[in-house]
Amino acid sequence: MLFDDSASLSRVCTERLGEKAGQQFAAMARRGFQLVRPTDNAPATGQCRLGGVALLEPGTTWPEQSGVPLSLHAVLDTDALAAWLGDELPVRPGLLNFFYLDPDLPYEEYRKLDAIGPAAYCVIPADPARAVETQAPVPARRYPAVPLHAAELTMLPDCWDVEDEDVEFDKEQHWGAASLILSEMGDLDGNTAGSHCAFGWPDTSYTLKVTSREDDGPAVHLLQLAEDADLGWGWGDAGTLYFTIPVRAFTTGDFRQATAKIHCC
Repeated sequence: MLFDDSASLSRVCTERLGEKAGQQFAAMARRGFQLVRPTDNAPATGQCRLGGVALLEPGTTWPEQSGVPLSLHAVLDTDALAAWLGDELPVRPGLLNFFYLDPDLPYEEYRKLDAIGPAAYCVIPADPARAVETQAPVPARRYPAVPLHAAELTMLPDCWDVEDEDVEFDKEQHWGAASLILSEMGDLDGNTAGSHCAFGWPDTSYTLKVTSREDDGPAVHLLQLAEDADLGWGWGDAGTLYFTIPVRAFTTGDFRQATAKIHCC
């Protein structure tokens, strides 16, 4: 659910969910970005981009699985995103490089690899002052570089990322908090589907909870990559690739704990 400002978000939540539940749901809002191609009125945001070369510190080893290099899919420039994220960015990791196993590897080679385990993905931070352009080794697929404009938004979670303890609801009318959100906010739901996004909340559906829970709450959403015909990548039938990280790891800047999931129909 996307909103241009926090005032309208709070108003809509209160009008639809009531005073208490509305305030509880509004408190779950996170700041994030919709990642789009730049225009004259919306220039590229820092060094944010899809594809292209990685921006890594000298001496950084290119990630691989069983000798097969992962593909660089995106770079986020958190210095350029920091002003909007504010306290929601507790560390300044600089550049974040997002790698994933190329889904279009030859079948015989692909079937020998773990396409869903931790060796299939990687998020590597880099100091912008030290980062150098690093070409992917053969046979990693090299996608063309596409600069990105990060459009600032305030996001609410999909109903399936809300737990019963998050929002007060009438147990005689609803089987759970998700039921309340779905019935009262449903026409605003899922409107980041099919797009690239960073931070905030991911688009999800009833078949997948992207932001797993821990003691500190839902995991932090880092990046959502949809199918992109121009770049020639896809994640199965109407698929989306999500990168998340536990809250504690994000707070300490330990991006080795970032995880990735593909969801498709």
